[in-house]
Amino acid sequence: MQVSRSRMARKDVDDLSIPQEIADSLCSCGGVEGLIDQLPSDRVVEQMQGWYQACADPVRLKILSLLMVQPLCVCVIKAVVKIADSKLSYHLNILKKTGMIEGEQQGQYIIYQITDKARTFLDQERVRFQR
Repeated sequence: MQVSRSRMARKDVDDLSIPQEIADSLCSCGGVEGLIDQLPSDRVVEQMQGWYQACADPVRLKILSLLMVQPLCVCVIKAVVKIADSKLSYHLNILKKTGMIEGEQQGQYIIYQITDKARTFLDQERVRFQR
């Protein structure tokens, strides 16, 4: 005899010591297993972690904000954020590794620009903070 998923969910939830309102709601989404099924994949969580860590530094947020305006070379970014070449290189590498920016060689310069996904992400985050 096969037990339905909703009955299994009710049993699993009934075994937890939680408020009835939460238990009822949890059962409606398939119990603990249904809740687990709704989590983002580990790959997505890792990407989110990398992006939030990249955005946790004020220098990197300034760089991203500059690149939201237009693509720039290192010399302009350095003039605005006022840090040493080695520190700027460190921050740019973190942003590149996370996929938030990309650089393109143009003659003797590398022109950095924000990626479309990072632009969308930052636009959404700005809206959240401007409320």
